[in-house]
Amino acid sequence: MILDQIPVLEDGALPGTVLTEVTELYASNREFFALSGDFPDPDHITNEQVATALADELAQPTAEVLLARSEGRLVGLAITLGQHPDPEDPDPWIGLLLVDAKLHRTGVGRRIVQLVEDRFRTAGRAAVRLAILENNDQAGWFWTNLGYELIGYAEDLAKQRPCVLMRKELNAPAA
Repeated sequence: MILDQIPVLEDGALPGTVLTEVTELYASNREFFALSGDFPDPDHITNEQVATALADELAQPTAEVLLARSEGRLVGLAITLGQHPDPEDPDPWIGLLLVDAKLHRTGVGRRIVQLVEDRFRTAGRAAVRLAILENNDQAGWFWTNLGYELIGYAEDLAKQRPCVLMRKELNAPAA
């Protein structure tokens, strides 16, 4: 599996084929987007909506959208923040992990997380944080099984939804 930054054109747009692939990935995760409310109709996620969502993410100075490919096929993505907007928070963040829904429970998500953690570890970061929606039990199970620990509760910055905050130390080798 290869994890690379999403290509962005000079005008900030995404190449059309990449945007189409990413939109299909988002659309495959209907259950998550129904839960999150990030899109008005999780059954009809459009290229324009995904382009806007990614532009909003990339507007953060330390944000990266990382595409995970296996055998040339897009299998997932991770959105990371090298620095949280709160200056008191020293850790990088995983803001979103999406895996093609047909590949859920196959180890693809675990592998993407390992690659993201390795990137942070290589950059000398000691830990990584994330927030999951409080009512997303599957995500809680997933992240706990990867060694992430509950550190608190808060509302997300964008939509004031209740979230569970999790953190993992990175000084140990990847599991």
